[in-house]
Amino acid sequence: MSGDSDCTRTSPSAGSPSDNELLPDRPKYVCTLSPDLVTKAREELQEKPEWRLRDVQALRDMVCKDYPSLGTCLDDAFLLRFLRARKFDYDRALQLLVNYHTCRRTWPEVFSNLKPSAIKPVLESGFVTVLPHRDPQGRHVVCIRPDRWTPSNYPITENIRAIYLTLEKLIQSEETQVNGIVILADYKGVSLSKASHFGPFVAKKVIGILQDGFPIRIKAVNIINEPRIFKGIFAIIKPFLKEKIANRFFLHGCDLNSLHQNIPPVILPEEYGGTAGKLDISAWNELLLASEEDFLHDFSELMLPCDSSPHDLLVSGDADEKQCDDSLRGMKPQLYYCY
Repeated sequence: MSGDSDCTRTSPSAGSPSDNELLPDRPKYVCTLSPDLVTKAREELQEKPEWRLRDVQALRDMVCKDYPSLGTCLDDAFLLRFLRARKFDYDRALQLLVNYHTCRRTWPEVFSNLKPSAIKPVLESGFVTVLPHRDPQGRHVVCIRPDRWTPSNYPITENIRAIYLTLEKLIQSEETQVNGIVILADYKGVSLSKASHFGPFVAKKVIGILQDGFPIRIKAVNIINEPRIFKGIFAIIKPFLKEKIANRFFLHGCDLNSLHQNIPPVILPEEYGGTAGKLDISAWNELLLASEEDFLHDFSELMLPCDSSPHDLLVSGDADEKQCDDSLRGMKPQLYYCY
């Protein structure tokens, strides 16, 4: 996650050949994709192995030219995440990279001191975990259980921090970069008081990160055991969802057969009608906590581009802010009506 951010020193096009000989070498990229995934990346993401490093260099040059003070890692493997997430569209990948850093700097409650040990209570609660087996499409399943959260113990931002670090760990895998992930959210026992913590401000921030500020492909969001209150929650978040993402939401209620049409029982725990044993959160917790060194770099203290403000760099604008305010005024009536 770390790396040189000084474009003047690190861009291969900077300086004379003799100067460049003195520069430290970047980690050499080695593709870990299987032949099948190479083919999938070519077909779905427009990734051509023979042009891969050329594409990475093109993105690197754009960063150095347009955002020389962004303070980002410029290693091949890191930049590839953003190219894959935007199907090798240079401009969209650059915007995603800028948004990625800007999101970190504009929400200090989430991104300050962001490391696994800081969110250990959330992990131990079982609020978020990753199922041990991938689905038939090679996608990890991220399991989120809001009922495991007790608001009096810590604020909702701690849950968001835990989800974010989970995604950061998952996206280190090239397989996940190509295949994407699936989310399974169990809303059993979510009350009106708990739902009220997830207002339009938080919803807009979270969705902004997942849609426009993080290099991961969310292929499906499966909602299980949602109470009537969820209609109000979904009414809050839907205005901020792009149509493609909104169409990937599947509401199953208490119908496990419906869930099994999207996620096969063989990879699901017994709690969701599966055959993979009891849901065990310990393995994922241990893996994430053992990754402390990967999260030492504090992005919240990186400098913003000297000619830009955080709001200039984000995709959203004044219209979204007004929409958020309007949703806030209507939130409580919606929630109470659904409850």
